[in-house]
Amino acid sequence: MSLANQKKHFDIPENITYLNTASQAPAFKAIYEAGIEGLKQKSRPYTIKGSDYFEPVVELKKLFAELIDVSNYNRIACIPSASYGIATVTNNIVLKEGDEILVIDEQFPSNYYSWKNLAEKYDATIKTISKKEGELWNTNILNAITNKTAVVAMGHIHWSNGSLFDLKTISSKTKQHKALFIIDGSQTIGALPFSVKEIQPDALICAGYKWLFGPYGCAYAYFGEHFDHGNPIEENWSNRLDSENFAGLTNYQEEYKPLANRYSVGESGNFIYVKMQIAALKQIIAWTPNAIQEYCKNISSEAVKELRNLGCQIEEESIRTHHLFGIKLPENINIEALKASLAQQQIFVSFRGNYIRVSCHLLNTTEDFSRLVHCLTSVLAK
Repeated sequence: MSLANQKKHFDIPENITYLNTASQAPAFKAIYEAGIEGLKQKSRPYTIKGSDYFEPVVELKKLFAELIDVSNYNRIACIPSASYGIATVTNNIVLKEGDEILVIDEQFPSNYYSWKNLAEKYDATIKTISKKEGELWNTNILNAITNKTAVVAMGHIHWSNGSLFDLKTISSKTKQHKALFIIDGSQTIGALPFSVKEIQPDALICAGYKWLFGPYGCAYAYFGEHFDHGNPIEENWSNRLDSENFAGLTNYQEEYKPLANRYSVGESGNFIYVKMQIAALKQIIAWTPNAIQEYCKNISSEAVKELRNLGCQIEEESIRTHHLFGIKLPENINIEALKASLAQQQIFVSFRGNYIRVSCHLLNTTEDFSRLVHCLTSVLAK
């Protein structure tokens, strides 16, 4: 599928270079229109039917299930954030004293604090996997998985620089040692192909406002068999069996709806957010993550060469993503001068110490990367 001229879907002015989708994705026009439609429905509450609390949510779950290659949409929960999903996971894990939870060095905080609390609760250990220059992430991760490992909790990629992790091989070794494999897909799902059937994680947690272009406050979770009979962190009426029967709601129901439905957040049938998320997922599925990844590669490849010639360090293509990658800046660059120049030219990126994190999408073109290269060149020349 050709993704040329997809910038028309976005409302980014021509003089703005937005290379920061990983921090906050802009809503494309179909999402905006869906949100307006939801607001109109809210302004006319007498038009809201009982089915409006449930049927759009089912459609939303089916779309996300399709995106991540899951057969049964009942394994999908609608949640408000990645941290909520991780907290739900840790709420349903029992450890033994001395068990190890493996995390990645400088992992995003939302996928660390709950694990720290879980380790302290059971007198278990957080084992942080790092790598030195010349070492490979995947080798170090695989070597760290032993019979002491109870959980491996990590991202699909490293959130700060796009380093790819070999999830299929890591998953295989976790199963050999009967450990749980929990993946944070917030920085990949929607922009990089992912298959639950292939990777077989025990849970996949994903923020919705980044590469899935949903509103802030929306996220998704896939829960595997380990969590089929677990305890949610809140008791939401709509997650109980037969909750569609409004007349019988006070005939309290002991049973939950099947599988992951018990873990959905209260008010997950939000009339505005659900419409926006459905519009976003439909468009992403039409574009396909594989085509998005190829497009990002094409628009950034020449700039990557030029940046390396300027003395920047960028990981090789085979071990990183193209929609998100880190640029280690030359030691002699004036970081504050660079930040000022980027701000003046309205070029938006993320800084991580002496690194820039670039995150692009279909709203970007080769010209955006040319502007970034020109800005760096001008600062280095001073």
